[in-house]
Amino acid sequence: MPSPQRTILGLDIGGTKTACVEGTPDARILQRREFETRAAEPFAQTFPTLLSHARVIVDSAAREGRTIAAVSVSIGGPLKIEEGFLIDPPHLPGWHQVPLKEHLQHALPGLPVFIEHDGNAGALAEFHFGVGRDRRDLRHLIFLTFGTGVGGGFILNGQILRGASDTAGEIGHWRLAEDGPLGFGKRGSWESFASGAGMVELAAHMFPTRWSSSTPIRTLVESMLARDPDALQVAAEAGKWMGSGLALLIDALNPQIIVFGSLGVALGELIFGPARKVIAAEALPQAAAACELLPCALGTAIGDVASLMAALTHPLSSLRIERNA
Repeated sequence: MPSPQRTILGLDIGGTKTACVEGTPDARILQRREFETRAAEPFAQTFPTLLSHARVIVDSAAREGRTIAAVSVSIGGPLKIEEGFLIDPPHLPGWHQVPLKEHLQHALPGLPVFIEHDGNAGALAEFHFGVGRDRRDLRHLIFLTFGTGVGGGFILNGQILRGASDTAGEIGHWRLAEDGPLGFGKRGSWESFASGAGMVELAAHMFPTRWSSSTPIRTLVESMLARDPDALQVAAEAGKWMGSGLALLIDALNPQIIVFGSLGVALGELIFGPARKVIAAEALPQAAAACELLPCALGTAIGDVASLMAALTHPLSSLRIERNA
């Protein structure tokens, strides 16, 4: 009798929504459940909701003859990756100082738990299954989360870069201007200008009679996609600031590709167009010429696939995949 198919319970935990998925080692998504994160509420109040969805996924897989072999999490930082300890992710204010890995291991006994920064997870997803799937010459890739917040994942010389304290890629904290909206605890930060939450703050500042700080990100994005003139001005301004940050990344890391998740897929050239103009003016010409700006090839599936990557790339995982050069 053949052994049951071994799959992964993936958790993509964002500031606005969380997705629980079941995925295969080749990144096929077999089932999916999505719900509101309720990020401002205490972890103890929201964790049971996550568990209830996760257990539905596990039970459904078992009924269909599959075995969940690992739990894999993609979540924003700052965090201690190996410990699975959330320090103070700005878009999960109710989840600060949370030993997430420990909670998951206790709630789902017998399953190994692997956790990765969402920027790193997105970079790995695109490297293995997205823009890098058929580009064997690809060695230097930057992934930008560009959702509620903005964070990065850096693959340099074919390897993910985590840094000495697992905070490599926290580019949302970079100060791009002396003043500006407040984001990631700092006025004028990249996140305050060019993230979902940052664009809402820009809109509230530029058009206070139309939008406020409490306007849902989705509402503003829908206005941008509908080519609302005011919303397009906000997108252009955010795109310019995005370009300022990208020019610094391009000069420092000389990537072949910068790939964008979430809002980069939705907004495309509304952000990329203004960003490219700033890059052309500010980045080293040879570095800028070597770099492409692309929406992620995985499209709206990027979060789901990213949620699997901790289990698919951890050295101790029995499901680990290798990229053939």
